[in-house]
Amino acid sequence: MEDYLEMIYRTCIKDGYIRVNQLARKLNVRPSSATKIVQKLSELELIVYQRYGIIQLTQEGKTIGEFLLKRHEIIQRFLRNLGIEETLLKDTELIEHDVSTRTLEVIDLFNNFLQLNPEIQKQYEAFRIKSDE
Repeated sequence: MEDYLEMIYRTCIKDGYIRVNQLARKLNVRPSSATKIVQKLSELELIVYQRYGIIQLTQEGKTIGEFLLKRHEIIQRFLRNLGIEETLLKDTELIEHDVSTRTLEVIDLFNNFLQLNPEIQKQYEAFRIKSDE
């Protein structure tokens, strides 16, 4: 359900709403599968949804969606810092659903450390390239 809520959030911050067919297409699932999850999210009061209508986030849905997107971006940035590109999306998806809050905080701190110390990032990249030879 987290992937659905994250995608709803991503789209709603741009467009204000999303439709089930659009959501299904973005997540590469069948519309019937998307409808089931959308109904569950509606029951949890994370979204407002009427059959065949638009999907909008409740305030709680926005809060959780924002967290989910931020978590995704932190992990993706971390993996990029490590030099992961080929399997970036797959690995991000695998990690984000099991990472603890504390680990996420430390990963974010590490990302920020590397941003403030680009010479260390460059040293790591040179080391990684040399190790691959």
